[in-house]
Amino acid sequence: MDASTTGTADADAGLALFVLDGSRPFGERVCAHLGMAPAPHEEREFEDGEHKTRPLDNMRGRDVFVLHSLYGEPGASANDKLCRLLFFIGALHDAGAARITAVVPYLAYARKDRRTQPYDPVTTRYVAALFEALGTNAVMTLDVHNLAAFENAFRCRTEHLEATGMFVRHLAPLLANSEPVVVSPDTGGIKRAEAFRQRLAAALGRPVGTAFAEKYRSQGGVSGEMLVGDVAGKTAIIIDDMISTGGTIGRAARACRRHGALDVTALASHGLFIEGAQQALGGEELSRVVVTDSVPPFRMQSGTLRDKLTMLDSSYLFAAAIRRLHEGGSIAELLAADEPT
Repeated sequence: MDASTTGTADADAGLALFVLDGSRPFGERVCAHLGMAPAPHEEREFEDGEHKTRPLDNMRGRDVFVLHSLYGEPGASANDKLCRLLFFIGALHDAGAARITAVVPYLAYARKDRRTQPYDPVTTRYVAALFEALGTNAVMTLDVHNLAAFENAFRCRTEHLEATGMFVRHLAPLLANSEPVVVSPDTGGIKRAEAFRQRLAAALGRPVGTAFAEKYRSQGGVSGEMLVGDVAGKTAIIIDDMISTGGTIGRAARACRRHGALDVTALASHGLFIEGAQQALGGEELSRVVVTDSVPPFRMQSGTLRDKLTMLDSSYLFAAAIRRLHEGGSIAELLAADEPT
């Protein structure tokens, strides 16, 4: 068997932030913003594929946060990571932690929030039940696919962070001499696009247009070519919660170009970039692609898509949210601030 012990004791006797090994680079950046080290824990692997994870300090009465981003990668599927996180939360609960918050930058199964076929599972709700059963008091994540479904699935407290402010701060200086139009790649993302449009208009101090693309999904295929809204001669900014194969954003980008957009930028909180993304997004339709670091670009090969990719650091946002939750501050005020602290 193999064992690894990580972290050192935290000087704050009330707050403990654990970073599981699979999310260590991101978690260490969060800890650096908080001015603390990850709480010490042990992760032990057994020859048959089973594992054990435990805290190495007394957790009784502590306010505990556990950070693990639940994207699948070679050697660790989303299921593997979810199971490891849940088991560790159970151990913390048994150890007497006063409050346990799961900090999950990318939440697996958040897309499967409703039945689209007969007898379909509603996996978001099942994942919520697992977190609650193991003693989770709160779940913190970034830009889920459907906010209402996420909040309704969980009975425990939910803290939903948004990348809108990061995107606005990144893009506003680049739009000084252009006329932007915010584009939702489908009707389901109109609320997200409108929230971003309003924030961008406030930052620029001038009106920002809006548009949305038609999309129909059936049996895993996507169709629809219509674009509603005026993008001719303007800078189109497509915003979505994630990029997977890139088909949805690639289709919207092509529609924007066909309707005369001078420039097209894609924004997404989570960049999965699974097989096919290079072909869908690497062409001339898109000038740039901007995502957060909730998922590292380990699938991204060198090429045109990698060249146009910008990754924004969201670790400071999670650090600020953890500090506010620990101290009883307002997450809503954090998300509305021009520069989160």
